[in-house]
Amino acid sequence: MFDHVEINVSDLEASRRFYEQALAPLGYEVSLVSPTFIELAAAGRGDFGLVLRDPVSAAVHVAFEARDRATVDAFHQAALAAGGRDNGPPGPRPGYGDHYYAAFVLGPDGHNVEAVTKRPED
Repeated sequence: MFDHVEINVSDLEASRRFYEQALAPLGYEVSLVSPTFIELAAAGRGDFGLVLRDPVSAAVHVAFEARDRATVDAFHQAALAAGGRDNGPPGPRPGYGDHYYAAFVLGPDGHNVEAVTKRPED
């Protein structure tokens, strides 16, 4: 189990706007801000950070757990509205597991951001 994940970004404010809006449906909000770092937290855990760093490392894939399929759908809509690029619309991914339902969006620096639920459909 990980404690936190930090990704390198080239524009801290642009990344803040994107991730703050994209992750809101998952319960995340900004919890700490410094000139080179922004922490986002959900359920009292500051487990996702944005670090202003040059050069930005190769794109990473980060998957966030969603409560249900509607939340995955809401994440995808919010991320696109925040300027993300679609990298896989919401839907079942049977190759990943029996109940795997996910959506993928590329953020400002090309990081592949996923929301996923593995709960069976109601």
